[in-house]
Amino acid sequence: MIAVDATARTMLRAAPVPARGAADARRHQRVRVAVLGRYMLADRREFPCRTVDMSPGGVRLTCAVQGEVGERVVLYLEHIGRIEGIIARQCADGFAVQLNATPRKRDKLASQLTWLANREILGLPEGRSHERLVPTQTGVILKIEGGREIPARLIDISMSGVAISSAATLPLGAAVMVGSTPGRLVRYFEGGFGVQFLLPLSPDRFHSGMTL
Repeated sequence: MIAVDATARTMLRAAPVPARGAADARRHQRVRVAVLGRYMLADRREFPCRTVDMSPGGVRLTCAVQGEVGERVVLYLEHIGRIEGIIARQCADGFAVQLNATPRKRDKLASQLTWLANREILGLPEGRSHERLVPTQTGVILKIEGGREIPARLIDISMSGVAISSAATLPLGAAVMVGSTPGRLVRYFEGGFGVQFLLPLSPDRFHSGMTL
């Protein structure tokens, strides 16, 4: 487990709040973390999402369906778990949430965010928190930047990503369209590479006969 230094913890804990008239006033320092998850709006509809940045007091999401400002939302995020809050503002590709949390929960979030930020900086493995399955249809076409198409084979799939066998050499972080599902290349292994989806698959779509 990574040791969390005092400076990192202090950065994430509550800071003094500037005058309310300041447009950009925030109670907490945000860190950029890309975590997949799902959110439930007040009408109980659920959708996939990905975090853009987050602090113990708020989170900004990329998602397809925007809620209304002031609407209650429940989030389920990988490595973090269940949190809830109120939609504070809408963004071009999603919305920002002001989190409702006790001081103890905020301290826990600060530790989790410090770990996630350190993991990205140090290049630690992504980890696998989703069940993986082997699809019945393994052939797939990869589409990469510039419109190039590459035939490949699916090794296994989870709701958050896919392992792919291919002779292609692509840089880490490259945007990859796996069939019709967008993602990015996050790791290499012997015989292939792993792609993380930009948004997780819906549970009702996740089965061995699925097509990406």
